[in-house]
Amino acid sequence: MIEALVGLVVLAGAFVILPLILLKIVFGLFFGLVLLPFKILGGVLRLAFGLVGAAFHVVGGILGAVAVLFAVLLCLVFLPVLPFLLVGGLVWLVVRAGRPHPVLRRTI
Repeated sequence: MIEALVGLVVLAGAFVILPLILLKIVFGLFFGLVLLPFKILGGVLRLAFGLVGAAFHVVGGILGAVAVLFAVLLCLVFLPVLPFLLVGGLVWLVVRAGRPHPVLRRTI
């Protein structure tokens, strides 16, 4: 008796669940077909922006490498000259401080 009751509940559940599963499949197919052009457009845009981004990535890497090489070159050139620049700057400051400052007059 209990087995028959359980079987009846399972059968009633199947009559409720199966149409819901079919509705889910039908709505999925419908909205999948309706939204398919937008999915294709999204894929095309993702590809286009990916290619443009990759190009910018490559160009940025090349510019970065050139900047690093330029900085290394400047360091290799100016580091040996730096003591002379410091001494020359100090001498210039001392000589400039020893000169009298010109008096500025207002001319109207």
